[in-house]
Amino acid sequence: MAKRFMIYSMLGIYMEILWTGLKGGIADSLTGHSSVIMMAIYGCAVFMEPAFRQLKGYSSITRGIIYSLFIFSAEYFSGSLLMKYNICPWNYSHAFYNMKNVIRLDYMPLWIFMGLLYERLYFSMKANNNK
Repeated sequence: MAKRFMIYSMLGIYMEILWTGLKGGIADSLTGHSSVIMMAIYGCAVFMEPAFRQLKGYSSITRGIIYSLFIFSAEYFSGSLLMKYNICPWNYSHAFYNMKNVIRLDYMPLWIFMGLLYERLYFSMKANNNK
């Protein structure tokens, strides 16, 4: 479990750096960034593994929406806790579709993608362990 936690952490960090770099664009020299705190948050994808197994027969969109709801919940809980201590590495107050400055509803397609990516990674790791 610890190994998968670290793998999910690193994938999340890599994707966040890619996303922030692309969002910054050429003006920011495609410079991406993240925070060490995010490793723990992204690693919590390990707790989605039972859902990956239970939802296996459902359509991609159904699974993706359910995964995005898990991710929104984790983001809301962790963001609210970190905001309380003034150490939250993100603040969505500028975004129109934000909830309490810690989640952005317009990021749902990204979280659907990430949930499905984590799911694919999980089944890939599981298949490799069975060899």
